[in-house]
Amino acid sequence: MTLAISINWPAVGLQASYLIFSLSILVIIHEFGHFITAKWFKCRVEKFYLFFDPWFSIFKKKVGDTEYGVGWLPLGGYVKISGMVDESMDKEQLAQPPQPWEFRSKPAWQRLIIMLAGVTMNVLLAFFIYAMILYTWGETKLPIQNAKYGIWVTDSLMYNIGLKNGDKIEAVNGEPVKYFDDIPAKILLGKQITVERDGKTENINIPINMIERLVEKKGKRSTLIMPRTPLIIGDYDSKEISNAKTAGLRGYDKIVKVDSTPVTFFDQLAGYLQNKKDDSVLLTVERNQQLLAIKVLVDSSGKIGLNGFTGDQYDSLGIFKQETKRYSLLASFPAGVKKTGEQLSFYIQQFKMILNPETGAYKGLGGFKTMASIFPSTGWNWEAFWKITAFFSIILAFMNLLPIPALDGGHVVFTLVEMITGRKPSDKFLEYAQIVGMVILLALMLFANGNDWFGWGKGH
Repeated sequence: MTLAISINWPAVGLQASYLIFSLSILVIIHEFGHFITAKWFKCRVEKFYLFFDPWFSIFKKKVGDTEYGVGWLPLGGYVKISGMVDESMDKEQLAQPPQPWEFRSKPAWQRLIIMLAGVTMNVLLAFFIYAMILYTWGETKLPIQNAKYGIWVTDSLMYNIGLKNGDKIEAVNGEPVKYFDDIPAKILLGKQITVERDGKTENINIPINMIERLVEKKGKRSTLIMPRTPLIIGDYDSKEISNAKTAGLRGYDKIVKVDSTPVTFFDQLAGYLQNKKDDSVLLTVERNQQLLAIKVLVDSSGKIGLNGFTGDQYDSLGIFKQETKRYSLLASFPAGVKKTGEQLSFYIQQFKMILNPETGAYKGLGGFKTMASIFPSTGWNWEAFWKITAFFSIILAFMNLLPIPALDGGHVVFTLVEMITGRKPSDKFLEYAQIVGMVILLALMLFANGNDWFGWGKGH
């Protein structure tokens, strides 16, 4: 038996390019924070590398005391500061008497600043990127009250917990929802949804293991809900191929009936087509105030190839009225600070769920494959790239502050203990702590990337 696996290599290559470019920016900025503060306090920096360079490097050039280079292993980067216990485990240097230019010879407060500089740079980078995104593109959201037809439930798990097409979500965890765009994240982190259904208010409980159920069902990101939209068809590209286009449907056609069943919304048609796989349906279409009967083939997945509209087009049709806010250069900076704080808070909530075994959220922990899949799979989109890069920068800052030896947070803890007690940990202790930290990080990396490829911890 031959097992054929279909892989969209152009999409994989594009997403890999996005990820490598994004991580390169984040690593350089993070390590530059350590580099510039080390130089500021007159520490000797022996190496500044993008990516790791075991055995050999792709590029290297020595300028002054520092060797600048690009490694071949794209798992991060590093600066090697003289006299610091780090991943290089340079025991020979540490066995020599401390020198004035070495990290270990500097006062604790200087070492603390050097250790915190990488995280600080990542936070500042996220703030700057968000500010420039808001200045360049502004912010467009759909106010919840303007989603006048309610929700379209696009994931079966949302049906299973009790949501229905046409529900109007009013609050999550008792807090009113202002924008439709915020609902999916609030649901994943929430406990209860308040909806208006047929003129009545109902509360729907969210299972504590919702994320686990999503991961086990699909093992990847899923669109949970969308705004419910009338059955007006979007334009087709001249090169686009679909059963609906081939049958004669055009942009702005309005479907009013499928076979003998009246339909108003996309979700009603989608549900009907699921029972007509590899069959055909007769659509009644309104075009230029005339009704047309068009027969369309349904494919094996229960689809006929209909296009929707963009948010701006829905605006012009009067279906949804989105809210767009533009920022001046001056106004973009406080808005960028606020956005950074919101995203950091959002990630901390996710992290708490990962640490709670009841949620099963740890099963969704992913590695490089998951990170790459977040980026667009078609075409280069600068707005999407910068939004994702800013969020990754926040994640990198937060993760590096965790009190794990080998991370900045571990070094910070040891330095703070030294400042409080007046006793500096021995180099031997720091060496052993570094080894333990590296083992922990390697285990976490193996687990996360194992989840990507083999579904470790997903229960199947």
